[in-house]
This record gives sequence, structure tokens and C-alpha cells, in this order.
Amino acid sequence: MSHRHGAAQLIELRGVSRSYSTGFAVRALDLAVPAGQFVAIVGESGSGKTTTLKMTNRLLEPDAGEVLIDGQPTRAQPPHLLRRRIGYVFQRIGLFPHLTVAENIGITPQLLEWPREKIAARVAELLTLVNLPPEFAARFPSDLSGGQRQRIGVARALAARPVIMLMDEPFGALDPLTRDALGSEYRRLHEQMGLTTLMVTHDVLEAVLLADRIVVMREGTIVADGAPRELMNELQDPAVRELMDTPRRQALRVAAMLDGDPRHG
Repeated sequence: MSHRHGAAQLIELRGVSRSYSTGFAVRALDLAVPAGQFVAIVGESGSGKTTTLKMTNRLLEPDAGEVLIDGQPTRAQPPHLLRRRIGYVFQRIGLFPHLTVAENIGITPQLLEWPREKIAARVAELLTLVNLPPEFAARFPSDLSGGQRQRIGVARALAARPVIMLMDEPFGALDPLTRDALGSEYRRLHEQMGLTTLMVTHDVLEAVLLADRIVVMREGTIVADGAPRELMNELQDPAVRELMDTPRRQALRVAAMLDGDPRHG
């Protein structure tokens, strides 16, 4: 599948490179994401996934190349202004422990000087969107489960009505049931709110179930890019094929166990 640069692309990374003392993390990478698409970036540890994500909102600056959001170079505006338009959710969500849930969710609208009544209405709206009751507004993060904290993290990222969401292993620290439920709920929010989502995950099954498009990275470059079905069925690269075949192998192992295979006794 080809993804060319063009006017309809909301996120563009053009020839982007970033190196550390150990060598290149990302090398001459081109990636274009059209508005409304849900893209998952997968690959082994150290493949450059998180570095790519962080260059999108200037948490990291590229050594070469440029990043554009809605056609405008990100370096043309201060990082804090850029980030107010881009939601960001990561694995260790980092809620402020001394602030209530409502105060955590309302941080960016407060920085934008929204009226107090508008912030309160937005907090109530977002608690409903992430399936938490209104009384949670007055609670503190220490009173919440991991899944509830992650819901608040998603709500906080959505508070100022961003059009782009960046997600770095957003559900990776959760138990499987909570992870599955939150993934499905976020996909619903993505559709409902017309978001453009770029998600890093090491879980290929999560990528297959949630994303419209999967980008496979290895050693700082993109080695495969396409729809989940396309990548699972039409692969030439043996390493990419092995990675994308993970969900199928897992399903076969489960089926064998359910069938009473003695190797799974």
C-alpha cells in the first residue's frame, strides 16, 4: 500500500532522522497519516517506534528532515502551543497525585484560559465518554484502579479537543480484560470524535484489532506499511511475516489447548 505526501495528510514526517550515542534510532523515515486514520506502529524493542512518536509533537527534535502537522512545519511554532493541539497518552499515565480527577482533566483547558463553567462541563462530558460516573470528578488518583487512571489519562488528553492523538503503549500495563475493554472503547472514541491516532504498541494483536493501518519498523526504518489484513496475508519479508503472524500462532496454541493437546496439559 502506498501512502504519498499530499494536502490531505494531517501528519507528515519527511526524511526524519534521529541518533543517540549508540547510533541511529530513526533513519531517513517518511511517514504520512491522513486525517481520520488510526495507525499503529509495531516492531521490536529499539526499532525506533517511540522516538518516531515523540518527534511528532517535539518531545524530541529530529537531527534531519522535518515534521509537518496539517501542512505546517512543527518547528514554526513553540512546542507548548503545538502540544495543546495534540493529545498524548502513555503507559505510565502520570496523573498529578495532589490534584483531583477534575483538576487533572482540566489542566490544558485551564492553561488555555477557558471559563470555569466551560471546564466543568467538559470534565463532566469526558467522564461520560470514558465510562466513569460523575462522582469520580472529586476523587484523587490514589483512589483509582489502574484502568480507571488510564481512562482519566485518555480524558485529559482529549480535554482541549485535539484532532490528533499520540499513544505510546497506552494500555500495556493493564490486565488483559481491562486492556481489551479500553482498547475497544478508545477505538469508539476515535470514530465518534473524528480523531487521527498514531499508536505505538508491541502487541501485534492489539494493532490488528484496533488500527486501520499498521506500520512495521525495524532498526529505525519502515519495513512494511499497510492494512492489517494485507500485512497478515501478503508478506515477502520473512521477519515481518513472523511478527505479523503472532496473533495467528497464539490462536492456534489456544485452540490446541482447548482440544486437549497433551503438550498443553
